[in-house]
Amino acid sequence: MQVTLITDIQGQSLLEEEKTWLNHAFLGGIILFTRHFKSREQLIALIREIKSINPDLLITVDHEGGRVQRFREGFTQVPAMGKLGVLYETDPEKAKQLATAAAIVLAYELQEVGVDLTYAPVLDMDYQRNTVIGDRAFAGDQQTINVLATCFMQGLKEMNFPVVAKHFPGHGWVNLDSHVACPVDERSFADIEKQDLQPFKQLLPSIDWMMPAHVVYEKVDSEPAGFSQIWLQKILRGQLGFKGRIVSDDLSMAGAAVKGDYKARAQAAMKAGCDVLLACNHAEAPLEILTALETLSATPFDLTNYKPALTLSEHKQAYMSALALLAELE
Repeated sequence: MQVTLITDIQGQSLLEEEKTWLNHAFLGGIILFTRHFKSREQLIALIREIKSINPDLLITVDHEGGRVQRFREGFTQVPAMGKLGVLYETDPEKAKQLATAAAIVLAYELQEVGVDLTYAPVLDMDYQRNTVIGDRAFAGDQQTINVLATCFMQGLKEMNFPVVAKHFPGHGWVNLDSHVACPVDERSFADIEKQDLQPFKQLLPSIDWMMPAHVVYEKVDSEPAGFSQIWLQKILRGQLGFKGRIVSDDLSMAGAAVKGDYKARAQAAMKAGCDVLLACNHAEAPLEILTALETLSATPFDLTNYKPALTLSEHKQAYMSALALLAELE
């Protein structure tokens, strides 16, 4: 199968050893975090340095707004999507406008510094049980999620940004954090399908990448969704007919550690159906996975077709209008 890795670097500039694997055939992109950011100028310089070594790499970030906004100084503070969900209850039209505006602002400002993709939106339901999800979710009901996520996706599409939906088939019910544990969802498939699965299903035509959860849905499969052939091949690919990329959640998370070392995690994710592997926040992960991929039955592919192809100047007015809308929310 085809597979590629998106991983991170350690600091705000490249280490010499990192430069040696940036051109690896199985490396498709870099993900950046707050620790990589000191200022806009430094971030631009870092991205330029990465692209000077390998211009084909997709530069990505987990940048949703609210609590999960990796770059702040010099960037617009975009509200948490849950705040828009609350507004939707009293002013649905304004909330819809702001959802589109939030995506335009995020995408425009990210592309200004050289970022090509953000892992958004969150389509999980907020049951007020999981603080890791919480107000990252648009709401606790399907209708609000579907409406506002559609508007957010339209904003990303207007800026030619890919839509990355997470965390399939829904992370909101469990009360543990998959960054530090392997949560178990005890509900039946019928309950999950009736509730959490619906936003993913309804919005599927607009989704380019799908990120599964590091959650075990024990009445469906004993494997976490990101390592589950049932969830990714039988349900997502087979029943729902998803044709886009499946990107694993971070293979360094505790929810993935149940599979063993990094080679075992990569192999398990690939076998389940992930074709983009994500591994970050662990210095040994990049080289271990890249070396492992050389020995597995896989062929590399690049992600250059997901780079936004637009001239920012042509979208300046849309950006300014979106900024003005967000300012009204404050």
